[in-house]
Amino acid sequence: MPTLTITSEDTGLLERISKPIVDLMITEADIGKQAASRACSFSEAVPRDTIAAEAFDRGQPVRIAMVNKATTPLDVDIHALCNAYQQQVDQHFFPVWGISCRLAVMSYVPAGWWGLGFLDDADAANALGYHDLTPGGQPLGKIFVRTTKNANKKVSVTGSHELLEMLADPGINLGAIPGPNAQADLYAYEVCDACEDSTYQINGIDVSDFVFPSYFEGFRPANSDKFDYLGLITQPFQILPGGYMPVMVNGRWSQIFGSTEAKAAFDITARTRCPRRTRTV
Repeated sequence: MPTLTITSEDTGLLERISKPIVDLMITEADIGKQAASRACSFSEAVPRDTIAAEAFDRGQPVRIAMVNKATTPLDVDIHALCNAYQQQVDQHFFPVWGISCRLAVMSYVPAGWWGLGFLDDADAANALGYHDLTPGGQPLGKIFVRTTKNANKKVSVTGSHELLEMLADPGINLGAIPGPNAQADLYAYEVCDACEDSTYQINGIDVSDFVFPSYFEGFRPANSDKFDYLGLITQPFQILPGGYMPVMVNGRWSQIFGSTEAKAAFDITARTRCPRRTRTV
C-alpha cells in the first residue's frame, strides 16, 4: 500500500480550513477605508444578456458580507440570522459538501468578498432571490425582503436558500447529467430548488433544506443513501411536491416541477440569461 505523505503545506491548508469561526470573526474596522473604497454595489450585477466571467479563487477561504439595505423588516435580527447561517454552513453543509465560508454582517461588500444582500423589491420577475456575478466576477446573492413577505414566505429561508446555492455553484455554471429515462438532459446544480418548501430551524430561525451530493449521482438506487438534509428525498433527481428544478432539454433551459401546484405558483418568464437561476414566487 502506498504511503501518504503530508507536507508542511498540506498541514497549513488543513489548519486554515479547520480554524474555528471565533478566530475568524471580521468587522468593518478590520477591513479599513481602502477596501471600503473598492467595495461592490448591489446594483452592479451584470445585465441579463451578458455573462460575467468568474474571477474568484475557489482555493481561498470564502468571506461573505451580509448587508441589509432593506427598509422592510426582516422579522429577525440580522446578527442572529448571520449566526444561524454560519451554524448551518459549519455543522450541516460543510460536512457533506466540503464547502465552507465565513460570514460577517457589514454595511458594504469589501472588494474580493462575496455578498449576500437584503433588498426591498425584486429586480427580476417573480424572484424572491437569486445569486449572480458582479462585473468583477465575484458571487453576489440578493434576497428581496418585501417580495418574499408578500409571497407569504420567510426572509430567513430565502437567504439560506441563496447562500447555500451560491456556495455550491458560485459561478452559476455547473450541472449534472441524470440517468436514463430522465425528464431532462442536464440538471442545474441548485441545491435547494428540489426541496424548495422544506425548512427546519436553527436557534428558532427557519432555514432551507438542501440536497446532498448524492442527489446528483444518478447511479444510486432509490433509498440507497441520504439525498437531502431532512431525509425527505428518496432518490437522485427527485423533486418534492413544493419544489422545482432548472433543467436543460434539447439545448434550452426550462423548469420542471414536483407538482401541478408548484407549477401554478411559478410564472415562467422568458430569460435571455438563464444562468441567473432564481428562487421564485
